[in-house]
Amino acid sequence: MLFGSDRYMKTTEKKYEFLKDEIRKMGRVGIAFSSGVDSTFLLNTSLEVLGKENVIAFTGISASFPEREKREAKAFCKEKGVKQICFDPEMLKDAQFVVNPTDRCYHCKSNIFGKIKELAGENGISHILEGSNADDKSDYRPGFKAIQELGIESPLMTVGLTKDEIRMLSKAQGLYTWDKPAYACLASRFVYGETIDKNRLEMTDRAEQLLIDLGFKQVRVRVHGMGKNTVARIETEPDEIARIVRDDIRNEIYTKFKEYGFAYVALDMKGYRMGSMNETIKISDNKSGE
Repeated sequence: MLFGSDRYMKTTEKKYEFLKDEIRKMGRVGIAFSSGVDSTFLLNTSLEVLGKENVIAFTGISASFPEREKREAKAFCKEKGVKQICFDPEMLKDAQFVVNPTDRCYHCKSNIFGKIKELAGENGISHILEGSNADDKSDYRPGFKAIQELGIESPLMTVGLTKDEIRMLSKAQGLYTWDKPAYACLASRFVYGETIDKNRLEMTDRAEQLLIDLGFKQVRVRVHGMGKNTVARIETEPDEIARIVRDDIRNEIYTKFKEYGFAYVALDMKGYRMGSMNETIKISDNKSGE
């Protein structure tokens, strides 16, 4: 038994059946697809209920979207035979995104989902779904305001499915993402108020990929400062801290991070936690996890 008691599983199964009923009523859907745990489960469930002829996956590919996620998103759609429309939201041309205010996610989601809405309309789709789940109500999430304003639907949240439940159901469906680490776009690695640019996004992507290649599963490389004073603050699971400071691994990380352009490399002693960049700001009523 994966995540608890029989009663827990029965409750989860009821939510899942409710989800399928809700999707079935829609007839045709477009899925905002990033290859993360939630959107992969939502896309797979939609395909199961409606068939691939009634589902389109929309994937925004920009400098803040890691290369590995792009490859995984395309591979999954190819495997399932579902139509995928990839587009560049050109976030770095959006001044409100680049200056990185505390509501950056609002501007980002407005841009991405606005384009998805246009593309969906061109393809005769009126129901656009995204993968926020019931747990997402508990974190700072200004991007969700944009999603609501655009009329995007969040069925996983509507039926009350939590992240653990989605992982359990994903494993039952045979999805490789069932134990995939939580992910947020690379823009969430930067200190609010510090400019986001293509070079530092690429530095961050390479740095996190190195950590993943070294076997660290849940990681973030938070970026502080700019230019010659750029600091990489590494977050990994607390039980991985002893391994990351082992001489051979520590030296490789330091050497490679310097090659990528970081002036200093630091380890966060508290370890990974969602939304650590939000710890220094006043949280509003709009919730969004990064």
